[in-house]
Amino acid sequence: LQSRPWPKLQSIGHVKPVSRHQRRSVVRAMFSGIVEEMGSVQSLTKSKEMTLWDDSVGEGTELVIEASTALDGAYLGASIAINGVCTTVTDFDEKSFTVGLAPETLRRSNLGDLGAGEAVNLERSLPADGRNSGHFVQGHVDCTGTILSKEREGESLWIKVAPSAELMRYIVPKGYIAVDGTSLTVCDVNQSEGWFTFMLVAFTQTKIIVPQKPVGALVNLEADVLG
Repeated sequence: LQSRPWPKLQSIGHVKPVSRHQRRSVVRAMFSGIVEEMGSVQSLTKSKEMTLWDDSVGEGTELVIEASTALDGAYLGASIAINGVCTTVTDFDEKSFTVGLAPETLRRSNLGDLGAGEAVNLERSLPADGRNSGHFVQGHVDCTGTILSKEREGESLWIKVAPSAELMRYIVPKGYIAVDGTSLTVCDVNQSEGWFTFMLVAFTQTKIIVPQKPVGALVNLEADVLG
C-alpha cells in the first residue's frame, strides 16, 4: 500500500493544441483495485439547498471522508475511488475531502447506506500507463452483491457473494472482479445458484473493509472490463 504521486497538472493557459493522433494516446485516469488506505465516513448528508450549474437550487447528497494517504496531492476535481466508486473531489482540507453522490451512484452502490465512523476503501486514480498491481478498474460499479458466507481455511478467509443475475454471467473462475474497489481473483462460480467465491490472504484481510462486514452486508461489484 505504497503512496504514489498524483499526475502533474498543466495550467489551462499553457495547454498546447494536440492533433487527433496525439489525442488518442492521451493518458486517462483509472484505478487498479489496490486499496491505498481505509478512510472513515465523517458525514453523509442530503441537502435541498445545493447550488446547481445554472445558479438554481436543488437537492443533492454529499459525502465527507476522513483520510490521509488519499489526500496526498489532492486537488478540486481529483478522482478518488470510495468502495470502488469513482468520485470527484469537490472540497478538501488537511484531514478530509468531500464528494457529491449522483442518484445513479446511490442506486448502483452501497455508498448511500454509509454511516458516520464507518470504514471505507480508498484509492486515488493512477495513469493508465502507470504500474498496475491489480487489474483495470473503472470505478463504475455495476451493482451490489450480498455476502452469503465467510469461512476460514488456515490463515485465509473464504467469502461467498451473490450478485445480480445480470452481472453473474460476466463472472468466471480465475477471472478478476472488484469487490468494494478491491482487485480480487474469482475462485468458484455457481451460475445455477447465483454465487461466486474469493479468498483473502492474511495481509489483505487487514488492509480492506470486506472482512469487517457481516454476512448479509452489501458489497459493490464491478466486473472485469477486459475479461
